[in-house]
Amino acid sequence: MLRFPIGSLVWAVRLVSCREMPADLKPFGVARPVIGMIHVGALPGTPAGGGGLRELEARAVREARVYRDAGLHGCMLENMHDTPYLRGGVGPEIVAAMAVIARAVKDAVRLPCGVQILAAANREALAVALAAGLDFIRAEGFSFAHVADEGLIQSGAAELLRYRRAISAEHVQIWADIKKKHSSHAITADVGIGETAHAVEFMRGDAVVVTGTVTGDPPRPEDVRAVRRATALPVVLGSGITAANLGEFIGEADGFIVGSEFKAGGRWAGALDARRVKRFMARYSSLAH
Repeated sequence: MLRFPIGSLVWAVRLVSCREMPADLKPFGVARPVIGMIHVGALPGTPAGGGGLRELEARAVREARVYRDAGLHGCMLENMHDTPYLRGGVGPEIVAAMAVIARAVKDAVRLPCGVQILAAANREALAVALAAGLDFIRAEGFSFAHVADEGLIQSGAAELLRYRRAISAEHVQIWADIKKKHSSHAITADVGIGETAHAVEFMRGDAVVVTGTVTGDPPRPEDVRAVRRATALPVVLGSGITAANLGEFIGEADGFIVGSEFKAGGRWAGALDARRVKRFMARYSSLAH
């Protein structure tokens, strides 16, 4: 049985009741949307690839329908199985495959949807979003550089926004990871996470994504609060949110991207478990209402 401190529950509910929906999140229809992550299977040409595109598409659509039926407010697709990731760009085979799969998901569930293409293939993600009719992308390296396991990821906001305008995709929002997980930030150790969030706002990003240090780890509450103080942009939590810790964060965040919590054993590579999805949404509903 899950146990939640009564005091923290009351505090969270009070904050939830007074928070207005950020304008950038209005397409979701709720103040704090829950966005289900779809980890698309290994794509053509990648080391683990081999499954047919139709099979990958069918699985992604099945997962999206589980999310829709459980009451989630949106979906997001990511090429998580394409390890090891290319740095800063991918080939046309990945763009084409992700566009086909993303369009099928969007058509199947008619929910707001986003996409991320690893690693830091932000231009390609924008192209996929435009072709598939998606609503946002999740971008790495938008402001400030960091060192990922793929190598040095440079800030790309200037080029990305000009590319977005060039392809007439300005309706596609850019949600920027800050102090990104699975990365070293020693080269910006003198720049706090709040200042990084403010830089995203200055560079015309649409939302900031705050994570823990690795996939499945929650953000530090003090980091979330620092970001909240530093920017007027929506603050979306992008890792480690579970039914057990949701009450700690719901009063501080504007949205949640949830993946590992919905998978068997709480592991991102596991099969989607509809029971875990429903349990999480039951907890969400008890806090949000």
